[in-house]
Amino acid sequence: MSDCCSVNTPVNANVDAAQTSVVDDCCAVPSSAAATAGTAQEIVNCPECGAKGKVVDTQVLKSMLARSLRVLEAESYRFCRTADCPVVYFSTDGRERYTEADLREAVHQKHPDDPNVFVCYCFRHTPGSIRAELQETGRSTVVEEINTGIKAGQCACEIRNPQASCCLGNVTAVVKRIQAESISVAAD
Repeated sequence: MSDCCSVNTPVNANVDAAQTSVVDDCCAVPSSAAATAGTAQEIVNCPECGAKGKVVDTQVLKSMLARSLRVLEAESYRFCRTADCPVVYFSTDGRERYTEADLREAVHQKHPDDPNVFVCYCFRHTPGSIRAELQETGRSTVVEEINTGIKAGQCACEIRNPQASCCLGNVTAVVKRIQAESISVAAD
């Protein structure tokens, strides 16, 4: 079953099995495409910078692309984290590359020092908002806020975050970097 058409039964418990099977078939991969999948050499390194790409689900591209989804042809994609590389996503068959110009959001990994680029895409935190809270209160509550949101089932990093995984590592690093900068400035 394709993730783009899955029915989340706990949220939508009134959907019966007949409705679910109809939904499951709408995005099914034709058998000829499935039969040829995996026959070519899979590209794991970014074709632009050569860094190893992180596997991402196609659903992430579907949520991030600001273009018609008809451009998506491959079955597997990877994410390039390298800050100075223009490629954000590339297909493992080598036919597709997507840059930030193709996306709905700027990518934190491409602009780690930009105060206005989201580091948390679910709860919309930026390095600038983290810095402002630290300056105003002397501490950051962003990690606790995100953890509370995760526990409440409000997090969707697997599809909202361009890297397709939890942002807490990135957020924690930003908080520590800004705290260290603040200590350094105070010492001067």
